[in-house]
Amino acid sequence: MNKAELISYLADKVGITKKQAEDVVESLVEVITNTLKSGGEVTIAGFGAFMAKTRKGRMGVNPQDTTKPLEIPPVTVAKFKAGKGLKEALKHIHETRGAAPAEAATPSAESTAQ
Repeated sequence: MNKAELISYLADKVGITKKQAEDVVESLVEVITNTLKSGGEVTIAGFGAFMAKTRKGRMGVNPQDTTKPLEIPPVTVAKFKAGKGLKEALKHIHETRGAAPAEAATPSAESTAQ
């Protein structure tokens, strides 16, 4: 689902105009972004938490010249930690969709072995 589909779905679900739904989505993104930029955390109970983490700098390999090391500076990245409600909802996804992925992959594995 992309942003436009989310806006359309939200408008239909809540019974508001698409413009109002777009304003809600834009405001939510803005609040989360500004909170993370200021070092805060956004937690939505039952869904999860958005947070900013600083990834340490490290030495890497220069892809253009693998004999030379390359210093990778520290960077701040956005992280999301799923909440209990979201984890529980996804835990039972295979029961509602039918066969598990491992079962679906078995026939193709057998056909390539022959």
